[in-house]
Amino acid sequence: MSQDYPKDTRRMPMQQGFGSDTERKIISILKILGKYSEPLGSITIARELEHEGIFLSERAVRYHLRIADERGYTQPLGRNGRMITTAGLKEVKDALAPEQLGFIREKLEMLAFQTTFDPQKRTGQLSVNTSLIDKDKFEAAISAMKDAFKAGICVSDLVASAPEGETLGSVVIPSGKIGLATVCSVVINGVLLKAGIPTEYRFGGVLEVRNLKPRRFVGIIDYSGTSLDPSEQFIRAKMTSVREAAKTGDGKIIGVFRTIPAPSRSLFEEKATLLKEAGIDGIFALGDTSEPLCQIPVGINRVGVIQLGGLNPVAAAVEAGIEIENVAESGLIDFQQLQTVWQL
Repeated sequence: MSQDYPKDTRRMPMQQGFGSDTERKIISILKILGKYSEPLGSITIARELEHEGIFLSERAVRYHLRIADERGYTQPLGRNGRMITTAGLKEVKDALAPEQLGFIREKLEMLAFQTTFDPQKRTGQLSVNTSLIDKDKFEAAISAMKDAFKAGICVSDLVASAPEGETLGSVVIPSGKIGLATVCSVVINGVLLKAGIPTEYRFGGVLEVRNLKPRRFVGIIDYSGTSLDPSEQFIRAKMTSVREAAKTGDGKIIGVFRTIPAPSRSLFEEKATLLKEAGIDGIFALGDTSEPLCQIPVGINRVGVIQLGGLNPVAAAVEAGIEIENVAESGLIDFQQLQTVWQL
């Protein structure tokens, strides 16, 4: 059982450079905070740590949280507890990269399981991506995204926004920023899962389109071999031309490749129709049983599915020269919080 910090440790200045044991505990706490879309207190964190075999008293948890606060990894929210910041999420990614191959696929599966959105009732929680935009650039960013939304190069034109200090998903919006939540494609897989349709998560990629029809993938990152979200990487690397695709029909956009069991096809199409009626239409192409889709091989008795990446409109704004920090699959929000981008 791990022990609390020694008495004299409490008098040490809270700064970078602590020993590896302290760093591991801070990372473990950040991992727990990153799983939730609401603030957590030290009691809850201590209990969650126990599930991972880490035994810290509430007092010790509070001590490590104060260090995280000073480093900007966490944000205190009064008696409600703390939430992880974007800097904290990045620290977890960087610290655990060597052991997190396949982490993104596991995260997608977890978000799909946690999805409670019912497209027929139009209630429940669904997954979002959160983009952080400078206040003075927000209006220009939305303007740059509108062609992509209008052309349907998105999962949905439903969005949510939040000012600094508030939260979107599990992300606290930092000072000087406005947060924009776009619907993540995982909501589709969550609805399918609740209907008894399991989804195989294959990869995220850069999809070349002609006349807004899928042609081929020109860049692929397998979910099992990465600790970072493919969409974030492609946008950062400036590999997309979403603005061009929205204006001319030809370009490179973000797509994701999944497969479903062939016998579930009719039920899949039924759920896709309900999602579309609810304003969620991220299904871009559906293949034939056991047949390749966009040159990607599909297993026996499986059907390939290409879904649009939820961050495509944001990619268009980045292409326009607007700096945006993205946190893909940033958590869950209630469907009622969303409004169309045209209402912003």
